[in-house]
Amino acid sequence: MSQAQTPCVSVVVTNYNYGHFVCEAVDSALAQHHLPLEVIVVDDGSTDGSLELLRERYGEDARVKLLPGVNGGQLSAFVRGLAQVQGEWVCFLDADDRWGADYLSSIVGLIGHRPDVDFVFSDVCLIGNEQGRQGYADQALDLGYTALSTWVTGYWHGAPTSALAMRRTLAQEVLTLPAEVVAHWRISADNALVFGASVLGARKYYLPTGQVDYRIHGGNGWWHDQARAGQFAAKFRSRSLINLYAQRMRLDVLALDLVKMEFQSRPQTDWVHASHYARIALRGSAPWWKRVERALAILRRGLKGRRRG
Repeated sequence: MSQAQTPCVSVVVTNYNYGHFVCEAVDSALAQHHLPLEVIVVDDGSTDGSLELLRERYGEDARVKLLPGVNGGQLSAFVRGLAQVQGEWVCFLDADDRWGADYLSSIVGLIGHRPDVDFVFSDVCLIGNEQGRQGYADQALDLGYTALSTWVTGYWHGAPTSALAMRRTLAQEVLTLPAEVVAHWRISADNALVFGASVLGARKYYLPTGQVDYRIHGGNGWWHDQARAGQFAAKFRSRSLINLYAQRMRLDVLALDLVKMEFQSRPQTDWVHASHYARIALRGSAPWWKRVERALAILRRGLKGRRRG
């Protein structure tokens, strides 16, 4: 692929009182072997001197655009940053995380050869107070479409903010939300990116890069309160967000007639994936025998995938 055909990538870094880490995050974006078109740093009303530090370090750097503002929460910071993006694709980076130098090269290498893909996510390497790796699968995986899976089950087809990349046009659709939603969703705003992209019809791809360092420390909220993420209030908020996107797409029970086609959009399958979709296939408005027929067809394909594995 020629350089002229290589997609341009913008980076959006969001920061709130992470002055101890934010320069490391920005520096990691600027040190990429595939240079981003721009690095947009959104400071969400920090009170720890972050903005002054950012201005001192990057105020004269043409590669960096600083966006100060009042504290509106992470989703609001996403919206403000995206409004300045000029690249065809946007990669998000939290201020307390960092990338290895080959991260953007890996992303661009994929999307340059897969123009049908809209959303790419990676594994993360835990640093700081914990070590390890978290990933969606053991190898690269074309997920196909995940709209019905997300709508019906609330399944998370994605990764934390710093491991997400998406088309700018898709991000604009995802982040076009009512003002009250933006104001209310102050943390864990990657829910909007992950759930929204699925329900709005993005084709997703999981690309393990080993290049995203996810920092575990005393300030990154949800990691230290994961039990609450499984409680009713958190699940209810996520379901409400999913429903908001589903309403925009005019999804209704008749959409479940397409579940077999969504399942088939993923080239590689296994028994777990097939079982997930078979349960969805048993719902809907079609006659019971038709729903059973679809579920069995899905399970047969999953069984073949398990045997090949």
